[in-house]
Amino acid sequence: MSKIGRSLYRLKADKTLLMMCDIQEKFKPAIPLMGAVIENAKKLVDAGKILNVPLLVTEQYPEKLGATVCELDVNHACAVIPKTQFSMLFPPVEKKMSDIFGGKPETAVLFGIETHVCVEQTAFDLINKNINVWLVADCCASRLNQDRDLALERLRDIGCTITSSEAVIFNLVGDKNHKSFKDIASLVKKVSADLKIWLPTTAANKK
Repeated sequence: MSKIGRSLYRLKADKTLLMMCDIQEKFKPAIPLMGAVIENAKKLVDAGKILNVPLLVTEQYPEKLGATVCELDVNHACAVIPKTQFSMLFPPVEKKMSDIFGGKPETAVLFGIETHVCVEQTAFDLINKNINVWLVADCCASRLNQDRDLALERLRDIGCTITSSEAVIFNLVGDKNHKSFKDIASLVKKVSADLKIWLPTTAANKK
């Protein structure tokens, strides 16, 4: 399928998997835009719960890097899986995918940190498995904005759809008459946090 062909489809809740990559406590001092990532990721995760979109979460070396940040409620996740390799796509995650979908999802909605390391390598592996990837740019960050932004360019070039949290949410809802629209409307009432895409890095612990 051509790149333009890949972009001309809509998300379906029962064929979509949310994949949250390594948004962990010990990264907070190191990632300047961590607060903004958490704010937007919370909106996306909460919307996914309302819309019954399955969620898989990984934690990179949690013994040293800590658990998923306390601001994000992932109790409804299908699994929270520790890992040491950078890519999320390894046997325990692939098994969960198979359990959920009886195979693999049509689309993975991917977000987390760091964009140019774990997120990028996960996207490469998903594309190689013929799984469409929607990369949620306003829920991704790196220590340096340039690393994130260059990764976004590379990932667009290999066929990922670069998107935002609200774009994903509204694509899944699709219609004001959706049964969960009122709940979703309350989530998106507040404007998303600005991830300063294509802007220079500023000091840590600031949005």
